[in-house]
Amino acid sequence: MDEEPLSAWAERRHARIGRLRAVPMFPGAGPRGSHLNPGAPRVIERWNGHAWEPCAFAANLAEAKRILYPEADAPPTPAPGSEKQPLAPGRGRHRKP
Repeated sequence: MDEEPLSAWAERRHARIGRLRAVPMFPGAGPRGSHLNPGAPRVIERWNGHAWEPCAFAANLAEAKRILYPEADAPPTPAPGSEKQPLAPGRGRHRKP
């Protein structure tokens, strides 16, 4: 049998620890599509390696997304030297005559 080493499996498993997910809080709730009931409150759960455990609450889908994806709220930082250059005078290759 071609089996993977235990260390590779353990590394993949430990990489998932700390992962977050948002689950709606209403009867019959479970992991569902996020577009269903966007105004419903959500519980934010964290994977601890064995089970999902609650760690935060959100009033709606927009607040849950701010918790799950904090880097999306930050404004993009421009790369150094990428300032917009004004057009130089003269006839450029793609300018119309």
